[in-house]
Amino acid sequence: MLISLSVLIVFILVVVVFINQPKFGKLPSGERLEHIKASPNYQNGSFQNLSVTPDLTEGVSYSTVMWDFLFAKKERQSPTDVLPSVKTDLLNLSPESNVLVWFGHSSYFIQVDGKKVLMDPVLSGAATPMPFGGKSFAGSDIYSPDDFPDIDILFISHDHWDHLDYETIIKLKPKIKLVICGLGIGAHFEHWGFDPKIIVESDWNEQVQLGEGFSVDILPARHFSGRGFSRNKALWVSFAFKTPSMNLYLGGDSGYDRHFSEIGNQYGPFDLAILDNGQYDAAWRYVHLMPEEILVAAKELKAKRILPVHSSKFVLGNHPWDEPLEKIIANNESENLNIITPMIGEQVNLRDSTQTFSLWWREVK
Repeated sequence: MLISLSVLIVFILVVVVFINQPKFGKLPSGERLEHIKASPNYQNGSFQNLSVTPDLTEGVSYSTVMWDFLFAKKERQSPTDVLPSVKTDLLNLSPESNVLVWFGHSSYFIQVDGKKVLMDPVLSGAATPMPFGGKSFAGSDIYSPDDFPDIDILFISHDHWDHLDYETIIKLKPKIKLVICGLGIGAHFEHWGFDPKIIVESDWNEQVQLGEGFSVDILPARHFSGRGFSRNKALWVSFAFKTPSMNLYLGGDSGYDRHFSEIGNQYGPFDLAILDNGQYDAAWRYVHLMPEEILVAAKELKAKRILPVHSSKFVLGNHPWDEPLEKIIANNESENLNIITPMIGEQVNLRDSTQTFSLWWREVK
């Protein structure tokens, strides 16, 4: 009994020490928490989606999901080849260039109308805080924080580890001029030593005016948040980013819901919509777009071009690594929408709607 109790105490202490590392961030408190409590999207101690959103699809149990995740036979979750890439020189882009560069998963850089923007950067090679699992695919980490210029705006869609990476953020910290995020996310950034004056936290349907023809509307998504044992204490968001010459939708993670048509009607059409396309599963269909839903969402957003992201870097779902890209191309045969599929690091010319891209993943085993 004494030995068992000692082992339990040691285990609890190890867990407490582990989850109190700086990388876990901080929960909202004080004035920030009081402000959050006033949000119409915060009820019963946590943020809520627009529609009821179960963690799992009806009829699916946690035990079944865990068994399938750990023991079910799954094929080709990771590529055996090194992923191909093109390394665009971000430090020496022409000031007149209007480009996007994707880094795999949901991380990308945008230079548009002179502004340099970064979304959900994860460059540390891992999508979890654990020393095992969640490692990036070979060839997907060709960029480091040293490769980036100063960042005018850092957008953070939510605080999951595969979107808010402590190691990357700390290394980029001296280059970041402004952080725009959902309510509660600022607690992490302040805990990591960021000046509160450069952190803008917003609720759904709030607008931030940035001057010189730039603005951003912080908009709903259908997802969840959390970096430890507490969930939904910070808000998950999408962004409508308007520049003097373009209208861009930065989607973050989201399951399908009415917000896509509402956003399209109010803020569209969009020159480019960047949408969650990967790590989906029938067992958790409400929090990520399923393959048959992404083009529906794109049409409702009135998107002129679509960049599918949230794939090609980490194993966080059960599907083959290249299935999201294969399925969106197959489903688009009947829709004929403008889907763009750059390699990691490949330059996307934002004003060239005729630019074409290879089906690069078909050359990767």
